[in-house]
Amino acid sequence: MSGPDDRTSQRPVGRDLRVLVPLAGFLRPYLRTLLLAVLALLLGAGAILAFGFVLRLLVDAGISEQDPAALNRALVALLGAVAVMAAGAGLRIYLVTWLGERVVADLRRAVFANVVEMDPGFFERTRTGEVISRLTADTTVIQVVVGSTLAIAARNLLLIVGGLVLMFLTSPVLTVWLLVGLPVVALPVWSLGRKVRRLSRESQDRVAAVGGRVDETLYAIQTVQSHVQEAAERARYARAVEAAFGVAIRRAAMTGFLAASVIFLMFMLITGVLWVGGHSVLAGEITPGELAAFLFYAVLVAGSVAALSEVANELLRAAGAAERLLVLLQTRSGPPPPRHPTSLLEPARGAIRFESIWFAYPTRPEPPALQGIDLEVPAGASVAVVGPSGAGKSTLFQLLLRFYDPDAGAIRVDDVDIRDVETAALRGRIALVPQQPVLFAASVRENIAYGAPEASEANIRAAAEAAYAMDFIAALPEGMDTHLGERGVRLSGGQRARIALARAILREPAILLLDEATSALDAESERLVQAALQRISRGRTTLTIAHRLATVQAADRIVVLDRGKIVAQGSHAQLLEEGGMYARLAALQFTSA
Repeated sequence: MSGPDDRTSQRPVGRDLRVLVPLAGFLRPYLRTLLLAVLALLLGAGAILAFGFVLRLLVDAGISEQDPAALNRALVALLGAVAVMAAGAGLRIYLVTWLGERVVADLRRAVFANVVEMDPGFFERTRTGEVISRLTADTTVIQVVVGSTLAIAARNLLLIVGGLVLMFLTSPVLTVWLLVGLPVVALPVWSLGRKVRRLSRESQDRVAAVGGRVDETLYAIQTVQSHVQEAAERARYARAVEAAFGVAIRRAAMTGFLAASVIFLMFMLITGVLWVGGHSVLAGEITPGELAAFLFYAVLVAGSVAALSEVANELLRAAGAAERLLVLLQTRSGPPPPRHPTSLLEPARGAIRFESIWFAYPTRPEPPALQGIDLEVPAGASVAVVGPSGAGKSTLFQLLLRFYDPDAGAIRVDDVDIRDVETAALRGRIALVPQQPVLFAASVRENIAYGAPEASEANIRAAAEAAYAMDFIAALPEGMDTHLGERGVRLSGGQRARIALARAILREPAILLLDEATSALDAESERLVQAALQRISRGRTTLTIAHRLATVQAADRIVVLDRGKIVAQGSHAQLLEEGGMYARLAALQFTSA
Protein backbone atom coordinates (compact mmCIF):
# COMPACT_ATOMS: atom_id res chain seq x y z
CA MET A 1 0.00 0.00 0.00
CA SER A 2 1.22 3.44 -0.83
CA GLY A 3 2.24 5.85 1.87
CA PRO A 4 1.41 9.54 1.97
CA ASP A 5 4.63 10.48 0.21
CA ASP A 6 3.58 8.39 -2.75
CA ARG A 7 0.19 9.97 -2.87
CA THR A 8 1.29 13.56 -2.51
CA SER A 9 2.33 13.77 -6.11
CA GLN A 10 -0.28 11.41 -7.52
CA ARG A 11 -3.63 12.40 -6.10
CA PRO A 12 -5.47 15.23 -7.87
CA VAL A 13 -6.01 18.54 -6.17
CA GLY A 14 -9.61 18.78 -5.01
CA ARG A 15 -11.83 21.32 -6.73
CA ASP A 16 -14.30 21.73 -3.86
CA LEU A 17 -14.66 21.47 -0.12
CA ARG A 18 -16.18 17.99 0.00
CA VAL A 19 -12.97 16.66 1.57
CA LEU A 20 -14.06 18.46 4.75
CA VAL A 21 -17.22 16.35 5.05
CA PRO A 22 -15.55 13.36 6.80
CA LEU A 23 -14.48 15.74 9.58
CA ALA A 24 -18.16 16.15 10.49
CA GLY A 25 -17.91 12.77 12.18
CA PHE A 26 -15.66 14.34 14.80
CA LEU A 27 -18.43 16.85 15.64
CA ARG A 28 -21.10 14.19 16.18
CA PRO A 29 -20.30 13.53 19.86
CA TYR A 30 -20.71 17.25 20.60
CA LEU A 31 -24.06 17.96 18.93
CA ARG A 32 -25.46 19.72 22.01
CA THR A 33 -22.59 22.20 22.06
CA LEU A 34 -22.90 22.62 18.30
CA LEU A 35 -26.63 23.38 18.59
CA LEU A 36 -25.95 25.97 21.31
CA ALA A 37 -23.33 27.58 19.06
CA VAL A 38 -25.83 27.67 16.17
CA LEU A 39 -28.44 29.27 18.46
CA ALA A 40 -25.93 31.93 19.53
CA LEU A 41 -25.07 32.48 15.87
CA LEU A 42 -28.75 32.94 14.95
CA LEU A 43 -29.27 35.39 17.82
CA GLY A 44 -26.25 37.47 16.80
CA ALA A 45 -27.13 37.49 13.10
CA GLY A 46 -30.77 38.30 13.85
CA ALA A 47 -29.74 41.25 16.01
CA ILE A 48 -27.56 42.64 13.21
CA LEU A 49 -30.38 42.29 10.69
CA ALA A 50 -32.70 44.11 13.10
CA PHE A 51 -30.48 47.19 12.77
CA GLY A 52 -32.05 47.87 9.36
CA PHE A 53 -35.53 48.03 10.87
CA VAL A 54 -34.25 50.30 13.66
CA LEU A 55 -32.53 52.54 11.08
CA ARG A 56 -35.74 52.84 9.06
CA LEU A 57 -37.69 53.76 12.22
CA LEU A 58 -35.01 56.26 13.22
CA VAL A 59 -35.02 58.07 9.85
CA ASP A 60 -38.71 58.01 8.98
CA ALA A 61 -40.39 58.36 12.37
CA GLY A 62 -37.74 59.98 14.52
CA ILE A 63 -35.97 62.39 12.16
CA SER A 64 -38.19 63.01 9.13
CA GLU A 65 -41.36 63.42 11.25
CA GLN A 66 -39.40 65.06 14.11
CA ASP A 67 -41.08 62.79 16.70
CA PRO A 68 -38.99 62.63 19.95
CA ALA A 69 -40.90 59.62 21.29
CA ALA A 70 -40.30 57.67 18.08
CA LEU A 71 -36.65 58.70 18.21
CA ASN A 72 -36.38 57.42 21.79
CA ARG A 73 -38.07 54.14 20.89
CA ALA A 74 -35.67 53.68 17.97
CA LEU A 75 -32.64 54.29 20.20
CA VAL A 76 -33.92 51.88 22.87
CA ALA A 77 -34.50 49.28 20.16
CA LEU A 78 -30.96 49.92 18.92
CA LEU A 79 -29.52 49.33 22.40
CA GLY A 80 -31.56 46.13 22.73
CA ALA A 81 -30.27 44.85 19.38
CA VAL A 82 -26.70 45.68 20.41
CA ALA A 83 -27.11 43.80 23.73
CA VAL A 84 -28.46 40.70 21.98
CA MET A 85 -25.73 40.89 19.34
CA ALA A 86 -22.99 41.20 22.00
CA ALA A 87 -24.34 38.29 24.06
CA GLY A 88 -24.71 36.11 20.96
CA ALA A 89 -21.19 36.98 19.74
CA GLY A 90 -19.55 36.23 23.09
CA LEU A 91 -21.34 32.91 23.50
CA ARG A 92 -20.66 31.95 19.89
CA ILE A 93 -16.94 32.68 20.14
CA TYR A 94 -16.57 30.60 23.30
CA LEU A 95 -18.57 27.62 22.00
CA VAL A 96 -17.00 27.41 18.56
CA THR A 97 -13.50 27.83 20.01
CA TRP A 98 -14.24 24.96 22.42
CA LEU A 99 -15.49 22.87 19.50
CA GLY A 100 -12.40 23.65 17.43
CA GLU A 101 -10.00 22.67 20.20
CA ARG A 102 -12.00 19.53 21.04
CA VAL A 103 -12.28 18.35 17.43
CA VAL A 104 -8.57 18.89 16.78
CA ALA A 105 -7.64 17.04 19.97
CA ASP A 106 -9.80 14.09 18.88
CA LEU A 107 -8.44 14.26 15.33
CA ARG A 108 -4.83 14.25 16.52
CA ARG A 109 -5.53 11.27 18.76
CA ALA A 110 -7.25 9.37 15.94
CA VAL A 111 -4.50 10.05 13.39
CA PHE A 112 -1.71 9.20 15.84
CA ALA A 113 -3.54 6.04 16.94
CA ASN A 114 -3.62 4.92 13.30
CA VAL A 115 0.00 5.92 12.60
CA VAL A 116 1.42 3.89 15.50
CA GLU A 117 -0.30 0.80 14.07
CA MET A 118 1.55 1.12 10.75
CA ASP A 119 4.09 -1.53 9.81
CA PRO A 120 7.80 -0.61 9.39
CA GLY A 121 7.35 -0.53 5.61
CA PHE A 122 5.09 2.51 5.95
CA PHE A 123 7.93 4.43 7.58
CA GLU A 124 10.32 3.34 4.85
CA ARG A 125 8.06 5.17 2.39
CA THR A 126 7.06 8.11 4.59
CA ARG A 127 9.31 10.69 6.21
CA THR A 128 8.71 11.02 9.94
CA GLY A 129 8.98 14.80 9.69
CA GLU A 130 6.03 14.91 7.29
CA VAL A 131 3.90 12.87 9.67
CA ILE A 132 4.82 15.29 12.48
CA SER A 133 3.95 18.25 10.26
CA ARG A 134 0.53 16.80 9.53
CA LEU A 135 -0.13 16.19 13.22
CA THR A 136 0.85 19.77 14.12
CA ALA A 137 0.63 22.29 11.27
CA ASP A 138 -2.31 20.69 9.43
CA THR A 139 -4.34 20.10 12.58
CA THR A 140 -3.74 23.73 13.55
CA VAL A 141 -5.32 24.79 10.25
CA ILE A 142 -8.30 22.56 11.01
CA GLN A 143 -8.57 24.07 14.51
CA VAL A 144 -8.72 27.60 13.09
CA VAL A 145 -11.41 26.58 10.62
CA VAL A 146 -13.61 24.66 13.06
CA GLY A 147 -12.97 27.11 15.89
CA SER A 148 -13.71 30.32 14.00
CA THR A 149 -13.77 30.19 10.20
CA LEU A 150 -16.83 27.93 9.86
CA ALA A 151 -18.75 30.10 12.33
CA ILE A 152 -17.74 33.25 10.44
CA ALA A 153 -18.77 31.61 7.17
CA ALA A 154 -22.15 30.55 8.60
CA ARG A 155 -22.69 34.00 10.10
CA ASN A 156 -21.98 35.72 6.80
CA LEU A 157 -24.19 33.29 4.90
CA LEU A 158 -27.03 34.06 7.31
CA LEU A 159 -26.45 37.77 6.88
CA ILE A 160 -26.43 37.41 3.09
CA VAL A 161 -29.65 35.38 3.00
CA GLY A 162 -31.39 37.47 5.68
CA GLY A 163 -30.18 40.71 4.12
CA LEU A 164 -31.46 39.71 0.67
CA VAL A 165 -34.87 38.75 2.09
CA LEU A 166 -35.20 42.04 3.98
CA MET A 167 -33.96 43.98 0.96
CA PHE A 168 -36.68 42.38 -1.14
CA LEU A 169 -39.32 43.23 1.47
CA THR A 170 -38.01 46.82 1.58
CA SER A 171 -37.75 47.36 -2.19
CA PRO A 172 -38.25 44.56 -4.72
CA VAL A 173 -37.10 46.78 -7.61
CA LEU A 174 -33.76 47.70 -6.05
CA THR A 175 -33.21 44.06 -5.01
CA VAL A 176 -33.64 42.89 -8.60
CA TRP A 177 -31.06 45.45 -9.74
CA LEU A 178 -28.65 44.16 -7.11
CA LEU A 179 -29.16 40.48 -7.98
CA VAL A 180 -28.62 41.14 -11.67
CA GLY A 181 -25.15 42.49 -10.87
CA LEU A 182 -24.14 39.68 -8.48
CA PRO A 183 -22.71 37.37 -11.20
CA VAL A 184 -20.14 40.10 -11.90
CA VAL A 185 -18.83 39.48 -8.38
CA ALA A 186 -19.28 35.70 -8.34
CA LEU A 187 -17.20 34.95 -11.45
CA PRO A 188 -13.84 36.24 -10.13
CA VAL A 189 -14.51 34.56 -6.78
CA TRP A 190 -14.96 31.21 -8.49
CA SER A 191 -12.00 31.62 -10.84
CA LEU A 192 -9.50 33.01 -8.34
CA GLY A 193 -10.67 30.63 -5.62
CA ARG A 194 -9.49 27.62 -7.62
CA LYS A 195 -6.01 29.13 -7.89
CA VAL A 196 -5.95 29.85 -4.15
CA ARG A 197 -6.91 26.21 -3.49
CA ARG A 198 -3.99 24.93 -5.58
CA LEU A 199 -1.50 27.29 -3.97
CA SER A 200 -2.81 26.46 -0.48
CA ARG A 201 -2.18 22.78 -1.01
CA GLU A 202 1.28 23.42 -2.45
CA SER A 203 2.11 25.69 0.51
CA GLN A 204 1.17 22.98 3.01
CA ASP A 205 3.29 20.43 1.16
CA ARG A 206 6.25 22.81 1.27
CA VAL A 207 5.81 23.32 5.02
CA ALA A 208 5.77 19.54 5.49
CA ALA A 209 9.01 19.30 3.50
CA VAL A 210 10.61 21.87 5.82
CA GLY A 211 9.55 19.78 8.84
CA GLY A 212 11.00 16.66 7.24
CA ARG A 213 14.30 18.40 6.63
CA VAL A 214 14.52 19.50 10.28
CA ASP A 215 13.69 16.04 11.63
CA GLU A 216 16.23 14.32 9.38
CA THR A 217 19.04 16.77 10.16
CA LEU A 218 18.57 16.90 13.93
CA TYR A 219 18.24 13.13 14.20
CA ALA A 220 21.63 12.77 12.49
CA ILE A 221 23.24 15.83 14.10
CA GLN A 222 26.43 13.98 15.11
CA THR A 223 26.90 12.71 11.56
CA VAL A 224 26.28 16.21 10.20
CA GLN A 225 28.81 17.79 12.54
CA SER A 226 31.44 15.06 12.26
CA HIS A 227 31.37 15.43 8.46
CA VAL A 228 31.48 19.25 8.76
CA GLN A 229 28.22 19.60 6.83
CA GLU A 230 26.61 22.30 8.97
CA ALA A 231 26.89 24.88 6.19
CA ALA A 232 25.46 22.47 3.62
CA GLU A 233 22.53 21.61 5.90
CA ARG A 234 21.90 25.30 6.57
CA ALA A 235 21.81 25.89 2.83
CA ARG A 236 19.43 22.96 2.22
CA TYR A 237 17.15 24.12 5.00
CA ALA A 238 17.25 27.70 3.73
CA ARG A 239 16.26 26.50 0.24
CA ALA A 240 13.34 24.52 1.69
CA VAL A 241 12.23 27.51 3.80
CA GLU A 242 12.50 29.92 0.85
CA ALA A 243 10.54 27.54 -1.37
CA ALA A 244 7.77 27.39 1.27
CA PHE A 245 7.91 31.18 1.64
CA GLY A 246 7.65 31.71 -2.12
CA VAL A 247 4.53 29.56 -2.41
CA ALA A 248 2.98 31.19 0.69
CA ILE A 249 3.58 34.66 -0.75
CA ARG A 250 2.01 33.68 -4.08
CA ARG A 251 -0.98 32.34 -2.16
CA ALA A 252 -1.18 35.55 -0.10
CA ALA A 253 -0.99 37.70 -3.24
CA MET A 254 -3.73 35.70 -4.91
CA THR A 255 -5.86 35.86 -1.75
CA GLY A 256 -5.36 39.62 -1.48
CA PHE A 257 -6.24 40.11 -5.14
CA LEU A 258 -9.33 37.99 -4.66
CA ALA A 259 -10.49 40.02 -1.64
CA ALA A 260 -9.74 43.35 -3.35
CA SER A 261 -11.62 42.30 -6.48
CA VAL A 262 -14.68 41.23 -4.53
CA ILE A 263 -14.79 44.41 -2.42
CA PHE A 264 -14.31 46.72 -5.41
CA LEU A 265 -16.88 45.00 -7.58
CA MET A 266 -19.40 44.69 -4.75
CA PHE A 267 -19.28 48.35 -3.83
CA MET A 268 -19.44 49.40 -7.49
CA LEU A 269 -22.66 47.42 -7.58
CA ILE A 270 -23.93 49.18 -4.44
CA THR A 271 -23.07 52.57 -5.95
CA GLY A 272 -25.21 51.71 -8.96
CA VAL A 273 -28.07 50.63 -6.71
CA LEU A 274 -27.70 53.86 -4.69
CA TRP A 275 -28.07 55.87 -7.89
CA VAL A 276 -31.30 54.03 -8.76
CA GLY A 277 -32.55 54.27 -5.15
CA GLY A 278 -31.81 57.98 -4.88
CA HIS A 279 -33.91 58.69 -7.93
CA SER A 280 -36.70 56.51 -6.47
CA VAL A 281 -36.74 58.67 -3.30
CA LEU A 282 -36.87 61.82 -5.37
CA ALA A 283 -39.79 60.34 -7.33
CA GLY A 284 -41.59 59.45 -4.06
CA GLU A 285 -41.56 55.70 -4.76
CA ILE A 286 -39.78 54.87 -1.47
CA THR A 287 -39.15 56.79 1.74
CA PRO A 288 -35.72 57.98 2.89
CA GLY A 289 -35.89 55.48 5.78
CA GLU A 290 -36.56 52.63 3.37
CA LEU A 291 -33.58 53.69 1.24
CA ALA A 292 -31.40 53.94 4.36
CA ALA A 293 -32.52 50.47 5.48
CA PHE A 294 -31.98 49.07 1.99
CA LEU A 295 -28.47 50.54 1.81
CA PHE A 296 -27.70 49.13 5.24
CA TYR A 297 -28.75 45.67 4.08
CA ALA A 298 -26.85 46.10 0.79
CA VAL A 299 -23.66 47.10 2.61
CA LEU A 300 -24.21 44.22 5.04
CA VAL A 301 -24.58 41.77 2.15
CA ALA A 302 -21.58 43.24 0.33
CA GLY A 303 -19.42 43.07 3.44
CA SER A 304 -20.53 39.50 4.06
CA VAL A 305 -19.70 38.49 0.49
CA ALA A 306 -16.27 40.14 0.84
CA ALA A 307 -15.75 38.33 4.15
CA LEU A 308 -16.70 35.06 2.52
CA SER A 309 -14.02 35.59 -0.10
CA GLU A 310 -11.45 35.72 2.71
CA VAL A 311 -13.09 32.84 4.55
CA ALA A 312 -12.98 30.82 1.35
CA ASN A 313 -9.18 30.93 1.46
CA GLU A 314 -9.17 29.49 4.99
CA LEU A 315 -11.68 26.83 3.98
CA LEU A 316 -9.55 25.90 0.99
CA ARG A 317 -6.47 25.65 3.20
CA ALA A 318 -8.48 23.47 5.56
CA ALA A 319 -9.55 21.30 2.64
CA GLY A 320 -5.89 20.72 1.80
CA ALA A 321 -5.04 19.99 5.44
CA ALA A 322 -8.04 17.67 5.82
CA GLU A 323 -7.10 15.78 2.68
CA ARG A 324 -3.57 15.20 3.97
CA LEU A 325 -4.77 14.18 7.44
CA LEU A 326 -7.42 11.84 6.06
CA VAL A 327 -4.73 10.04 4.08
CA LEU A 328 -2.98 9.28 7.37
CA LEU A 329 -6.27 8.46 9.09
CA GLN A 330 -7.54 6.14 6.36
CA THR A 331 -4.31 4.45 5.31
CA ARG A 332 -4.14 0.84 6.41
CA SER A 333 -0.73 -0.75 6.58
CA GLY A 334 0.68 -4.03 7.74
CA PRO A 335 -0.75 -7.53 8.12
CA PRO A 336 -4.54 -7.75 8.51
CA PRO A 337 -5.92 -8.81 11.92
CA PRO A 338 -7.42 -12.31 12.10
CA ARG A 339 -11.18 -12.51 11.60
CA HIS A 340 -11.56 -15.25 14.19
CA PRO A 341 -8.57 -14.99 16.56
CA THR A 342 -7.10 -18.11 18.11
CA SER A 343 -5.68 -18.06 21.63
CA LEU A 344 -2.09 -19.06 22.25
CA LEU A 345 -1.42 -21.96 24.58
CA GLU A 346 -1.30 -21.35 28.32
CA PRO A 347 1.15 -21.51 29.92
CA ALA A 348 3.46 -20.26 27.19
CA ARG A 349 6.20 -22.63 26.05
CA GLY A 350 7.91 -20.54 23.36
CA ALA A 351 8.35 -23.16 20.63
CA ILE A 352 8.88 -21.61 17.17
CA ARG A 353 8.61 -23.17 13.74
CA PHE A 354 9.27 -21.54 10.35
CA GLU A 355 7.66 -23.63 7.60
CA SER A 356 8.82 -23.10 3.98
CA ILE A 357 9.00 -19.30 4.38
CA TRP A 358 9.31 -17.15 1.28
CA PHE A 359 9.30 -13.38 1.68
CA ALA A 360 10.22 -10.24 -0.27
CA TYR A 361 9.95 -6.71 1.08
CA PRO A 362 7.27 -4.65 -0.71
CA THR A 363 9.74 -1.79 -1.28
CA ARG A 364 12.45 -4.10 -2.71
CA PRO A 365 10.82 -7.23 -4.17
CA GLU A 366 13.93 -8.59 -5.87
CA PRO A 367 15.70 -10.66 -4.77
CA PRO A 368 13.51 -12.28 -2.07
CA ALA A 369 14.82 -11.71 1.46
CA LEU A 370 13.99 -15.28 2.50
CA GLN A 371 13.74 -18.31 0.23
CA GLY A 372 12.22 -21.54 1.49
CA ILE A 373 13.26 -21.24 5.15
CA ASP A 374 12.48 -24.27 7.33
CA LEU A 375 13.59 -23.84 10.92
CA GLU A 376 12.38 -25.31 14.19
CA VAL A 377 13.35 -23.85 17.57
CA PRO A 378 12.23 -26.05 20.49
CA ALA A 379 10.85 -24.43 23.64
CA GLY A 380 13.65 -23.19 25.88
CA ALA A 381 16.34 -23.67 23.21
CA SER A 382 19.04 -21.15 22.36
CA VAL A 383 19.55 -20.68 18.61
CA ALA A 384 21.97 -18.23 16.99
CA VAL A 385 21.54 -16.95 13.44
CA VAL A 386 24.71 -15.81 11.67
CA GLY A 387 25.65 -14.81 8.15
CA PRO A 388 26.79 -11.85 6.05
CA SER A 389 24.86 -8.57 5.89
CA GLY A 390 21.69 -8.87 3.84
CA ALA A 391 21.41 -12.62 4.43
CA GLY A 392 17.91 -12.26 5.95
CA LYS A 393 18.68 -12.55 9.67
CA SER A 394 16.71 -9.50 10.84
CA THR A 395 13.90 -10.43 8.45
CA LEU A 396 13.25 -13.57 10.52
CA PHE A 397 12.67 -11.35 13.55
CA GLN A 398 10.40 -8.99 11.64
CA LEU A 399 8.24 -11.87 10.43
CA LEU A 400 8.12 -13.47 13.88
CA LEU A 401 6.94 -10.16 15.37
CA ARG A 402 4.45 -9.97 12.50
CA PHE A 403 5.56 -6.63 11.17
CA TYR A 404 5.08 -8.41 7.84
CA ASP A 405 3.42 -11.64 6.74
CA PRO A 406 5.38 -14.15 4.63
CA ASP A 407 4.47 -14.41 0.96
CA ALA A 408 4.36 -18.19 1.34
CA GLY A 409 4.65 -20.62 4.21
CA ALA A 410 3.67 -20.25 7.86
CA ILE A 411 5.22 -19.32 11.20
CA ARG A 412 3.95 -21.14 14.27
CA VAL A 413 4.42 -20.28 17.95
CA ASP A 414 3.45 -23.12 20.27
CA ASP A 415 1.90 -24.87 17.22
CA VAL A 416 -0.43 -21.93 16.44
CA ASP A 417 -0.14 -20.01 13.14
CA ILE A 418 0.68 -16.45 14.18
CA ARG A 419 -1.67 -15.11 11.47
CA ASP A 420 -4.54 -16.54 13.54
CA VAL A 421 -3.47 -14.78 16.74
CA GLU A 422 -4.15 -11.22 17.90
CA THR A 423 -0.94 -9.31 17.20
CA ALA A 424 -0.83 -7.82 20.69
CA ALA A 425 -1.12 -11.30 22.27
CA LEU A 426 1.71 -12.60 20.07
CA ARG A 427 4.04 -9.70 20.79
CA GLY A 428 3.17 -9.92 24.48
CA ARG A 429 5.11 -13.20 24.60
CA ILE A 430 8.17 -11.81 22.83
CA ALA A 431 10.83 -9.37 24.00
CA LEU A 432 13.24 -7.78 21.54
CA VAL A 433 16.62 -6.35 22.50
CA PRO A 434 17.76 -4.42 19.40
CA GLN A 435 21.25 -3.57 18.23
CA GLN A 436 20.61 0.10 18.96
CA PRO A 437 18.54 0.23 22.18
CA VAL A 438 15.73 2.76 22.01
CA LEU A 439 15.27 4.87 25.13
CA PHE A 440 12.73 7.61 25.64
CA ALA A 441 13.01 11.12 27.09
CA ALA A 442 11.77 9.91 30.47
CA SER A 443 13.13 8.61 33.77
CA VAL A 444 15.10 5.39 34.24
CA ARG A 445 12.07 3.83 35.92
CA GLU A 446 9.71 4.75 33.06
CA ASN A 447 12.14 3.38 30.48
CA ILE A 448 12.53 0.03 32.25
CA ALA A 449 8.77 -0.27 32.80
CA TYR A 450 7.92 0.77 29.23
CA GLY A 451 6.62 -2.67 28.26
CA ALA A 452 5.05 -3.34 31.67
CA PRO A 453 3.74 -0.01 33.01
CA GLU A 454 1.86 -1.67 35.89
CA ALA A 455 5.00 -3.34 37.27
CA SER A 456 5.78 -2.82 40.95
CA GLU A 457 8.83 -0.93 42.16
CA ALA A 458 10.27 -4.19 43.53
CA ASN A 459 9.96 -5.91 40.13
CA ILE A 460 11.51 -2.95 38.32
CA ARG A 461 14.50 -3.00 40.66
CA ALA A 462 14.80 -6.78 40.34
CA ALA A 463 14.89 -6.46 36.54
CA ALA A 464 17.58 -3.79 36.81
CA GLU A 465 19.61 -6.05 39.13
CA ALA A 466 19.28 -8.97 36.72
CA ALA A 467 20.58 -6.74 33.90
CA TYR A 468 23.58 -5.62 36.03
CA ALA A 469 22.25 -2.06 35.79
CA MET A 470 21.66 -1.10 39.43
CA ASP A 471 25.28 -0.08 40.06
CA PHE A 472 25.28 2.71 37.51
CA ILE A 473 21.61 3.60 38.20
CA ALA A 474 22.42 4.14 41.87
CA ALA A 475 25.27 6.47 40.84
CA LEU A 476 22.93 8.70 38.75
CA PRO A 477 21.94 12.04 40.33
CA GLU A 478 18.36 10.99 41.08
CA GLY A 479 18.68 7.24 40.78
CA MET A 480 15.60 5.65 39.23
CA ASP A 481 14.03 9.10 38.83
CA THR A 482 16.90 10.46 36.71
CA HIS A 483 15.67 11.86 33.40
CA LEU A 484 17.67 10.29 30.57
CA GLY A 485 17.22 13.00 27.93
CA GLU A 486 16.13 12.50 24.34
CA ARG A 487 16.98 8.97 23.13
CA GLY A 488 18.87 8.34 26.38
CA VAL A 489 21.75 10.68 25.51
CA ARG A 490 22.88 10.88 29.14
CA LEU A 491 23.92 7.20 29.18
CA SER A 492 26.77 5.32 27.53
CA GLY A 493 26.14 2.61 24.97
CA GLY A 494 26.65 -0.16 27.52
CA GLN A 495 24.32 1.51 29.99
CA ARG A 496 21.62 1.93 27.37
CA ALA A 497 21.97 -1.75 26.46
CA ARG A 498 21.49 -2.81 30.08
CA ILE A 499 18.41 -0.59 30.47
CA ALA A 500 17.01 -2.28 27.34
CA LEU A 501 17.80 -5.69 28.85
CA ALA A 502 16.07 -4.75 32.10
CA ARG A 503 13.02 -3.73 30.07
CA ALA A 504 13.01 -7.14 28.38
CA ILE A 505 13.48 -9.01 31.69
CA LEU A 506 10.59 -7.16 33.32
CA ARG A 507 8.18 -8.45 30.68
CA GLU A 508 9.08 -12.07 31.50
CA PRO A 509 8.79 -13.15 27.86
CA ALA A 510 8.57 -16.73 26.64
CA ILE A 511 10.67 -15.79 23.60
CA LEU A 512 13.71 -13.53 23.69
CA LEU A 513 15.04 -11.97 20.48
CA LEU A 514 18.57 -10.55 20.62
CA ASP A 515 19.58 -8.52 17.59
CA GLU A 516 23.33 -7.81 17.82
CA ALA A 517 22.78 -6.76 21.44
CA THR A 518 26.53 -6.42 22.18
CA SER A 519 27.99 -5.52 18.80
CA ALA A 520 28.66 -1.84 19.57
CA LEU A 521 29.96 -2.23 23.14
CA ASP A 522 33.40 -1.99 24.65
CA ALA A 523 34.92 -5.08 26.31
CA GLU A 524 33.79 -4.29 29.86
CA SER A 525 30.24 -3.38 28.83
CA GLU A 526 30.07 -6.47 26.63
CA ARG A 527 31.14 -8.66 29.54
CA LEU A 528 28.39 -7.29 31.76
CA VAL A 529 25.72 -7.49 29.05
CA GLN A 530 26.74 -11.05 28.12
CA ALA A 531 26.49 -12.08 31.77
CA ALA A 532 23.02 -10.55 31.95
CA LEU A 533 22.00 -12.28 28.71
CA GLN A 534 23.10 -15.66 29.99
CA ARG A 535 21.10 -15.10 33.16
CA ILE A 536 17.83 -14.03 31.49
CA SER A 537 17.94 -16.54 28.63
CA ARG A 538 17.77 -19.55 30.95
CA GLY A 539 14.45 -21.33 30.52
CA ARG A 540 13.43 -19.08 27.62
CA THR A 541 13.47 -19.67 23.90
CA THR A 542 16.24 -17.40 22.66
CA LEU A 543 16.97 -16.36 19.09
CA THR A 544 20.20 -14.42 18.69
CA ILE A 545 21.48 -12.55 15.65
CA ALA A 546 25.25 -12.07 15.76
CA HIS A 547 28.13 -11.08 13.54
CA ARG A 548 30.70 -11.69 16.29
CA LEU A 549 30.83 -15.47 16.49
CA ALA A 550 32.56 -15.43 19.87
CA THR A 551 29.23 -14.37 21.42
CA VAL A 552 27.27 -17.39 20.13
CA GLN A 553 29.62 -20.34 20.61
CA ALA A 554 27.58 -21.57 23.59
CA ALA A 555 24.27 -21.62 21.66
CA ASP A 556 22.46 -24.96 21.41
CA ARG A 557 22.45 -24.55 17.65
CA ILE A 558 23.88 -22.09 15.14
CA VAL A 559 22.02 -21.44 11.87
CA VAL A 560 23.99 -19.99 8.96
CA LEU A 561 22.03 -17.85 6.49
CA ASP A 562 23.24 -16.65 3.11
CA ARG A 563 21.14 -14.83 0.49
CA GLY A 564 17.90 -15.78 2.21
CA LYS A 565 18.66 -19.49 2.52
CA ILE A 566 19.85 -21.74 5.34
CA VAL A 567 23.19 -23.08 4.14
CA ALA A 568 24.27 -24.85 7.34
CA GLN A 569 23.27 -25.47 10.94
CA GLY A 570 24.73 -27.24 13.94
CA SER A 571 26.90 -26.58 16.98
CA HIS A 572 29.99 -24.39 16.87
CA ALA A 573 32.27 -27.45 16.75
CA GLN A 574 30.20 -29.21 14.07
CA LEU A 575 30.17 -26.15 11.79
CA LEU A 576 33.91 -25.68 12.17
CA GLU A 577 34.44 -29.31 11.24
CA GLU A 578 32.16 -29.07 8.20
CA GLY A 579 33.99 -26.10 6.78
CA GLY A 580 31.98 -23.77 4.54
CA MET A 581 30.87 -20.22 5.25
CA TYR A 582 30.84 -20.50 9.07
CA ALA A 583 34.35 -21.91 9.18
CA ARG A 584 35.57 -19.10 6.89
CA LEU A 585 33.91 -16.44 9.07
CA ALA A 586 35.33 -18.03 12.22
CA ALA A 587 38.81 -18.19 10.74
CA LEU A 588 38.66 -14.50 9.81
CA GLN A 589 37.34 -13.35 13.20
CA PHE A 590 39.34 -15.55 15.52
CA THR A 591 42.55 -15.04 13.54
CA SER A 592 42.13 -11.25 13.53
CA ALA A 593 41.31 -11.36 17.24
